[in-house]
Amino acid sequence: MLSGTAKVVLTATAIAPAGLTYAYAAFMADKTCLAIGLLCGSVICTVLCLFLLGYARKHLERMKFTAIKVEAADHENMAILLLYLSPLFTANFNALKWPILILTLLIFALVIGTRYGYHFNPLLGLQGWHFYKVATPEGVTYVLITKKRLRDACGRLVVGQLTEYIVLDLE
Repeated sequence: MLSGTAKVVLTATAIAPAGLTYAYAAFMADKTCLAIGLLCGSVICTVLCLFLLGYARKHLERMKFTAIKVEAADHENMAILLLYLSPLFTANFNALKWPILILTLLIFALVIGTRYGYHFNPLLGLQGWHFYKVATPEGVTYVLITKKRLRDACGRLVVGQLTEYIVLDLE
């Protein structure tokens, strides 16, 4: 299990779209260096996450996993999408309250990284990854990260455990 590392990398990738939005806003305000830095940070987070998933698929212990219920988990975070777009709601990039925005992003990352919540990663979705809530016969619900499109309770899977409640499809 890559618990701590996986949580940090998944959380960093979850907030990377906010970095892309801020990079766009900075570029439009002629803050090119800041825009490039934010863009690079977002890209690095995404590449690290993809590397982590690739590493995990090769090195995590393989275990049988029985799913009795499957539910798409990609659709439930509209509030997070609003956070990503918040810099665009100001008429002037220089009017952004940077200390408050940075604190908001840090609190957001802390909340996601320290609870058993679901890590929304639209950038991973663009790479073909899907997120599902899957329930086991024991009544435990996990988030399954997979490249497959699941349409129903698929029975047995081969997974690796990334964190306490996040599993990665290894097939």
